[in-house]
Amino acid sequence: MNKKIIVVIVLAIIVMTLSSCTTNTNKTNMSKLESIKESGKLVLGTAADYPPYEYHKMENGKDQIVGFDIEIAKEIAKDLGVELEIIDMKFEGLLPALTMDDIDLIVAGLVPSEEREKIVDFSIPYYEAEHALIIRTEDKEKLKTIDDFAGLNIGAQKATLQEEIALNKFSKANYIGLSKITDLILELKNNKVDGVILVEPVAKAYASQNSDLTLSDIELGKEAGVAVAVNKGNEDLLKSINTTINRLIENKTMDEFIKNASID
Repeated sequence: MNKKIIVVIVLAIIVMTLSSCTTNTNKTNMSKLESIKESGKLVLGTAADYPPYEYHKMENGKDQIVGFDIEIAKEIAKDLGVELEIIDMKFEGLLPALTMDDIDLIVAGLVPSEEREKIVDFSIPYYEAEHALIIRTEDKEKLKTIDDFAGLNIGAQKATLQEEIALNKFSKANYIGLSKITDLILELKNNKVDGVILVEPVAKAYASQNSDLTLSDIELGKEAGVAVAVNKGNEDLLKSINTTINRLIENKTMDEFIKNASID
């Protein structure tokens, strides 16, 4: 009798083990899109110091991350039928987090580049803007050309295209790279840097909140369109994202998101 009980227990363990292995195998074979739908959650990675793209704002007494990038991400999640989870991190940490599958996508004013495209895939572009230089208002007449920054300090956010502009176009200046734009703006206000390179909407947003800061007339060119980034090999997820972006562009919702984005 005892032998029969032992045999039954052993068989039950084998069945449970095989069932567990089958379940794990099925989960391993899931595509990223299927995994997201099963979990009911889309994990967004962003760097929320980049108004009007993404930034912190008090709403109903709570600190919320808002901006037109966030509205786009909400639409992507809605079309997938899942909830959106937002993780705020340093900009230079976004791509590593994506490649490690700690997040499902990046929506953070991210511009595709040759180097970035080697490690992640990008959606169709959804917005493009001019580069701009924000300076102290008192220096408006003093700093009119790139050469005027020779020997001065020029700032930009680490791991961005603006950093490349600072290093290449402002080669006679001292480059100061920081992780957060808010820290760069504080350094500018405290006379630690003499200019900060941003994209124009972001520069305008910070200038509108600081009367002692203004945009320089120096032209730095236009960035390529920003896009959503996903990990390599997730064609089904990328297709769904592109479908959402196309819908938002075609029905003019994208224009409304950009128009309504404000840091007031």
